[in-house]
Amino acid sequence: MRTLVLDLDDSLPGQPPLAARMAAHRAEYHPLRRLGPALRLWSLAGPFRSFQAYWRGLPRTAAPVLALLGSGDFHHLSACFIESAAGPLSVVHFDNHPDWAWTFPRRHCGSWVNEVLAMPHVQRVVTIGPCSDDIIRPRRRAGPWLHKLEIHPWWNSGARGSDGVVRARNLADCDWHVFLAELIASLPTERLWITIDKDVLAPDEAVTNWDQGGLPLARLVETIRRLARHFTIVGADICGEYAPINHRNPFKSLEARLDQPRLPPQADLAVNARTNETLISTFEEIW
Repeated sequence: MRTLVLDLDDSLPGQPPLAARMAAHRAEYHPLRRLGPALRLWSLAGPFRSFQAYWRGLPRTAAPVLALLGSGDFHHLSACFIESAAGPLSVVHFDNHPDWAWTFPRRHCGSWVNEVLAMPHVQRVVTIGPCSDDIIRPRRRAGPWLHKLEIHPWWNSGARGSDGVVRARNLADCDWHVFLAELIASLPTERLWITIDKDVLAPDEAVTNWDQGGLPLARLVETIRRLARHFTIVGADICGEYAPINHRNPFKSLEARLDQPRLPPQADLAVNARTNETLISTFEEIW
C-alpha cells in the first residue's frame, strides 16, 4: 500500500496518524500548497492540467494507492486518480452530496462525478450516503450518463420529478447487511476505486467545510471490508478535512459564503485525525 499525503491546504501534515506514518516512511509527503488556492472549490483548465501532470509524473508501482487530499473542496481531483486507473472500473463514492451538478467552471468539487461518468473505462458510479437537498433538485442532475449512476441516500425525504413524487429508499431505515449483499451483487466490474468525502459522516465523527450527513463511520468501515473480500480495490482517496476558507478569488469567496456553513466555535478538529486513523488502518488491513 502506498499512502500519499497531498498537502494542498495544510490540513493534513500535523495530524498525528499522518505525521507518524510520514516519519516512519510509511506515507509520502507531497507539498502542493502552491497549487492549492487555484484548485480549491473549482479550477480553471491551467491549474487542473498542472495537477494532472504532477499526478501522472509520479512513479507507478504495483501497490494500491491511498491519496489524502485535505478539504472536500478538492474532491474534483479524484477524477485524475480514477482516470489513471486504466481498465474496467466501478467507483464507490461516499459523500453527503451527489457531486453531479452542471457547473462552470467544469472542474468543480460539486460536479466531478459527471467527468468520471464520461470516462469509457468507468462502468458504474455508486454514491452512498447523501442527505443533502442536492438529490432533490432534478435540474442539477448530469444527463447523458445517468444510466451508469446509482445513488443510495442515507436519508432523503423525496424528490419531485416530471412523473410526480419519487421516493428513494433511505439506508438509515434498511438492514445494512442486506444492502451490502445487493451492492456486491450489482457491481459490474472486478476492480473498484473508493472515494470518500468525510462530510458523509455526522459532525461527531468529522468536522468539514460542508454540511454533513449521518452515515456512521462503523458502516463505512464495514462496507470497505466487505467490498475488499469480493473485489480488487485498486485505489482510494479521502477528503473532507476542515481547512480555513481564505480565497483570493472573489467569485470563490462569494460561492463559499453562499454555500458553505461556518465552523462552529466549539468544533473539535482532532476528531478528523481519529477518523483518518480508523480509515487508513482499515485500508492497511485490507491491502
